[in-house]
Amino acid sequence: MNNLIIEIDMRLQQLYLWESYPDGDILIRQYPVSCASNGAGQQNGSYCTPLGRHRIAEKIGVGAPLFSAFKSRQLTGEIWTPELDAANPGRDWILTRILWLEGLEPGRNQGGTVDTHNRYIYIHGTHEEHKIGTPASHGCIRMRNADVAELFDLVEVGTEVRIG
Repeated sequence: MNNLIIEIDMRLQQLYLWESYPDGDILIRQYPVSCASNGAGQQNGSYCTPLGRHRIAEKIGVGAPLFSAFKSRQLTGEIWTPELDAANPGRDWILTRILWLEGLEPGRNQGGTVDTHNRYIYIHGTHEEHKIGTPASHGCIRMRNADVAELFDLVEVGTEVRIG
């Protein structure tokens, strides 16, 4: 299914998965998401969600259980629980799956201090599912864990991601 396109609407905090055809697009899935609490922005260190055209550069976590924790894109062996969360105050949990994005627009979201891939911008699961639908991330696009697992299985490396 290489004709899939992910569209993220930061204003509505929604992710749309489209199947694209020459005569129009068909909506396949829609999910609530949580983009950056700092809003849209490209700069490294801004904790903002980058705008523009991207693609999925890497898919990480195939087959991992829901709520599996990652650190530096590696499974830690932990499964998130409220107790584990309480023992790790302030930890920004990356859970279940990672879709690592790279920018496709030089000078806007690719290269230099605006490089989405070098900023480690992902679509991933979160421990704060209750905040989904409101801006709450540090730049990534957070999803409910079951939703990101489903999306992960539907898309491929190279799938275009448009953030606006």
